[in-house]
Amino acid sequence: MNVPACHREIYSGLVLDLSDLDLEEIGNALADQTDYEHQWLINPQTGEIVYWTSDTGIDGQTPVDLDELDLIGIHPLPSWVWYQDMADFAEAITDEHAGRRLTRAIQGKGAFRRFKDELHEEYPDLLPAWYAFGDTRAKRRAVQWLADNSLIDDGAASRFQAGHPDPELP
Repeated sequence: MNVPACHREIYSGLVLDLSDLDLEEIGNALADQTDYEHQWLINPQTGEIVYWTSDTGIDGQTPVDLDELDLIGIHPLPSWVWYQDMADFAEAITDEHAGRRLTRAIQGKGAFRRFKDELHEEYPDLLPAWYAFGDTRAKRRAVQWLADNSLIDDGAASRFQAGHPDPELP
């Protein structure tokens, strides 16, 4: 059976150079929980990330079927993965009062919005630490996704993961 590249889970071609890839953009694609007719895709030869929609294709003007593209889909990770970042951050900060309030903010529906609001309104001094924490985790997930899809060398992925631990938190 001929399975289009955008639907394949693992690409079996050449590996990309990790230093040439936009890990932030891949992390954003992995976090994109919108439920519209769109898909983030990566070119397995170049590492270029493109955004496809059913109405405008990848060039923003010409509709194209995903099956016609030799690109790999970057499917978002479940929201609980990103939720865990908030929980881990709240648990790891040294300000116990702020940690308790942030933990309370993420209980129930609307957790992401409440967490963001709590940080912005009550603990703006923690925003740089939160952004560094979230960015580090997103980049590590991007590297893991690339390795899982055989787009980068496992050794490069392991070295990246080891060299990018969670940042120290206040």
